This record gives sequence, C-alpha cells and structure tokens, in this order.
Amino acid sequence: MVSVKMTFSLDQDTADRLRDTAESLQKPKSQVVREAIHDYAERAGRLTEAEKRRMLIALDEMASTVSSRTEVEVDNELAGIRRARQAGGRATHPGATGQ
Repeated sequence: MVSVKMTFSLDQDTADRLRDTAESLQKPKSQVVREAIHDYAERAGRLTEAEKRRMLIALDEMASTVSSRTEVEVDNELAGIRRARQAGGRATHPGATGQ
C-alpha cells in the first residue's frame, strides 16, 4: 500500500484519545487513524438505531390506518379514475366550487 503523507489539526482531547488508544493497542497512531477512518466509512450512510426506531414507529402507525375497503372496491375506484382521466377529467357535481 502506497502511503500519502497528510497533515491534520486535532483538538487536544482528540489528540490525547488518539495517543492513548495507540498506546493501549500498541499500534502506531497512523494505523489507529487508518482503522478509525475505515470503520467510519463502513458505517456512513447507514441508519442509526434511533432513526430505525423512528421509521418503524411511523410504519406501524401507517399500517394501523390501512383502509378497510375490499380489493374489489379499490379496483373499482381505480378503474373509475382511469376512465375519468381518459375522458378528460372527473365530472364535477352541480354547485361544486373550483379550487
């Protein structure tokens, strides 16, 4: 692997943590940084546990409001909408106001 020399500025707490981690793992600081970046890149773009829970709650709420209509009723409504679109739109009721 070809190495590229780079310079970073770290706050004191981060620098201390890097030094302590490198000492505890008995690895060079550059190796700890490489492994940390690799691990971070692997997780990037994935949902956090909190995001997963929030989305599952939203899905449960949506599932509890599912229509009670039968498949035949839904198919009939969709067919009516398609017919109306092909005919130029839905007919308005007498006395109905526009948007």
